[in-house]
Amino acid sequence: MTGPSPPPDAGEIMTVVHEAVGGIELEPAEKREIWRFTQRELPYLWSQRTSYFILGSYRDPYIRRLRAVQNELTKQLGAYPFIMGDLLELPTDRLNTFDIMFSLLATYSDYIVGVFEKESGGESPELGETDDPPYFDKSYVFPRDYAWVTDENLDSTQHVVQAALEIAFTDDLSADEVQANVESLVDRAQENGLDIDEQEVWDVIDDRADEGEEPATYSWVHLNKFRKFELHERCFPWTTEDELRTVVDELPSPTPRPEWEEREGQ
Repeated sequence: MTGPSPPPDAGEIMTVVHEAVGGIELEPAEKREIWRFTQRELPYLWSQRTSYFILGSYRDPYIRRLRAVQNELTKQLGAYPFIMGDLLELPTDRLNTFDIMFSLLATYSDYIVGVFEKESGGESPELGETDDPPYFDKSYVFPRDYAWVTDENLDSTQHVVQAALEIAFTDDLSADEVQANVESLVDRAQENGLDIDEQEVWDVIDDRADEGEEPATYSWVHLNKFRKFELHERCFPWTTEDELRTVVDELPSPTPRPEWEEREGQ
């Protein structure tokens, strides 16, 4: 039985695959499935459109936020935003197929976009892959409720809202203590020159309580990785889905070619 033939750049593709599987020898049937995957999916990444590889949890309600990002990017002419779960799978029982698919898609995508709302699940190892070479320069993260909060760092609405959410959902505080702590937090932010209204902070707290969703919490490892992206101006926190749709505009537009590609060509 014949299968898909290797593409012209088969050597480069197999280098990526061998790194993903740790250098083990591939069986002929496995190679055929890999060629089938590459011929089906990679041409979209090699086209003139700008590709955005969207990472995050596929479980509900998190998948809705991935779709929101995908929909916002789709509105831009020349953009190809995609989620790995929508693509052709590699039907092999022996190989670590996720690593192969992820490595190929991450290698040939123009940009990688991670949407994070929790510290558990498949998106955790994805974050670990994207914060180092060869993917770091093309990656952007959108963590919900994240803020590198210190008392000296209450310089944005996002920082204040995140700190207020943590106060509001602390189990061992009474309603009066929550009220007093949030008021004190907003007062300190205003004294630091931030133009913020206390009511907008309470509106976010009330909305989150109505949704029955507590603030996203992250391990110290996650926070440090988000901070790394933040220092490189590629971390965009959000609290509500509307905010997420808005901050998607911070991603590079489909028009210019990515800087990482220009550097590799030098």
